Parts: sequence; structure tokens; C-alpha cells
Amino acid sequence: MNGQPLHVHRRGRGPALMLLHGFTGSGQGMARLAESFEDRFDVLAPDLPGHGRSPVPANYSFDAAVSDLLATLAASGHRRACWLGYSMGARLALACAARDPRSAASLVLVGARAGIADPAERRARRQQDEALAARIETAGIEAFVDAWMAQPLFATQRRLGESFHAAARRERLENRPQGLAASLRALGPGAQPPLFDALAGIEAPALLVTGALDEKFVAIAHDLARRLPRAEVCEIADAGHAVHLERPAAFLAAASEFLHRSPAPAKSASPNQVQETAS
Repeated sequence: MNGQPLHVHRRGRGPALMLLHGFTGSGQGMARLAESFEDRFDVLAPDLPGHGRSPVPANYSFDAAVSDLLATLAASGHRRACWLGYSMGARLALACAARDPRSAASLVLVGARAGIADPAERRARRQQDEALAARIETAGIEAFVDAWMAQPLFATQRRLGESFHAAARRERLENRPQGLAASLRALGPGAQPPLFDALAGIEAPALLVTGALDEKFVAIAHDLARRLPRAEVCEIADAGHAVHLERPAAFLAAASEFLHRSPAPAKSASPNQVQETAS
């Protein structure tokens, strides 16, 4: 399946690092992480479909997003990359490695999951995401963002203070309501085809990072580690779902150490073709 390259925020030189944000984020919102890796990597932080400056075409699908991400990597002049993804971005990074194992030199996945195995549970989640998408379209993005940030999943972020909360809210409000609604319908966990049968074919070393306070995803990470051939779990104390935001120094130390001892993808001499913006 051929894909179309996404809009990318790019910085640094070296082998490729694909940096994938979560739902309601953007490639620009990953700038702090990108800065941390730009001395070693050519960091590619795309706006995922429906976010930032990347649209969601009609009748879009999770598989189409995987194709677009692989096309984004190819258009950058690289064949392989290290992939670092958070939440929705982690699910997409894992799916790219499952679709094309040669594209992944290593994986750093924060809050990842391989989909929902039970068909009834997957159908129920798809219905929940459809209802939420409709709410975004009718109530508007401000009401949605405030409700989204008030979820128990993100409760541990409240400790980071009002300035952090205000900045995170501003970033989310930069997205378009139609884009977020379409992204939920196409890329939500209920829309994701389960990857469980493909995990054994992913040979890239994987670091599965969770905040120790995020008990649901701690359990999911250990289950994924049993299914992936070369995976390890890193639980970071006193952090919830967005561990890279709640404990940035600890996360950066763990990710950097893992990438340092993992095989790096070869540098590409191909000319850059991806649409770039300064970050």
C-alpha cells in the first residue's frame, strides 16, 4: 500500500529517529525531546494524521496511517530508523515495525499497546471513540480539550503546575476539531487492527517505558515484552501515562542509554525530500 508523506518537523544530523506524538499533540510539541537527540540523530517528528498540518483524507484508516509514516521515512532519504512513540504514536510505531520489520532498527515505546484482542471490547471502544468524535464536532475543541485533560489517565500531570497545564492546553487547542475527530475514528484503539500475531516477527530491540503509577499500562508493557522477541520493560517511579513529560530527565536517561547500546540505522546519503519546518 503506497502512502503519502506527512508534514514533518526536522532537526539534527545522523541516522533517523522517528518521533511520534500522542493524540491531541503535534510534531512541534515534541521539540524538547527532539532537541535532546539532535546531536546524534536526524530527528523526524511528523504531525500525525489529523494533527498539526497533516490532514486526514476521507475514508482514512489505521493501515493508511502506517503507510503514510513509512512513506515519510522513505521520503526523508532513510530506509531504517529508531522509532520513539508515545501512546497513539507508540501504537503506530509498533504497527510500522510489524508491517515492515526492516524499517525499525530499535523501538522506544511509551504507553504502547498492540491493539484490543477481544472483538466485543474492540467494538465497544470504537463506539466510544465515535461518540467522542461527534462530541468534538458539536461541542467544540475547547470543551473537548478541557474534558480530555481532566481524565483520570492524566491526573498525575496536575502535580506539574499551572504553567505546564496551560502550555499543554494551548498545544492541544492548536489542532482542528475536524482533524481530531477524524483521527479518533481512524486511529483510535478500537479502529486499530490487532497486532498480536505479528509481534513475533519484530526483531528490533524494544524498550517499553511506563510510569509506575500507570498500572494498566504497566501490565500491558509486561505482556508486550513476553510477546516481542527482544523487549525489556522500564518502569519509571512516580510517573503516570505521559512519563516523558512527568519525569523528563529519568525518561531521557533511560531512552538514551537504550539507544546507545542498540544498533543504529545507517546514515543515508540521499537528499532530503520531506517537507521540513524549523522546530
